[in-house]
Amino acid sequence: MDSSSLRAVGWARTLPLNSEVKSARDWARRHLDALGWTTTAPETADAVVLTVSELVTNAHRHAHSSAQLVMTCDDHCLHVSVHDRSSEMPTPRDADMERLGGRGMLLVDAVADTWETRPCPHGKSVSACFHAPGAKPQTAGSQRTPKD
Repeated sequence: MDSSSLRAVGWARTLPLNSEVKSARDWARRHLDALGWTTTAPETADAVVLTVSELVTNAHRHAHSSAQLVMTCDDHCLHVSVHDRSSEMPTPRDADMERLGGRGMLLVDAVADTWETRPCPHGKSVSACFHAPGAKPQTAGSQRTPKD
């Protein structure tokens, strides 16, 4: 196989506005189980599930939208992406002890290796990357760089 080839697997799920975020977490956990991440990298698997929960919650609560959840895994990363119908980009806010909520993107920033948001037709997509167990972070030619 050509070294420039990419081998990846992926899954997608639509989560209507009235669906429970728990179903998104359970769905993600089953796929992480199938990849072996829950046994080989349980802390990373927990971080992925937390990210799924936060991104789907943001789509439902702030975008008032269904969430299109996509997970793809290649030899380097597991990418978690959530698309919603709002064009408003998420921004981490300072934690406020007086306010309930508002910490979701701070959590994603803390647990994901990288994350980004992109405008899309009819909304936006927020994606987080988690390095695969035992994978070396990509460097040359990559748009994704690990956090310090």
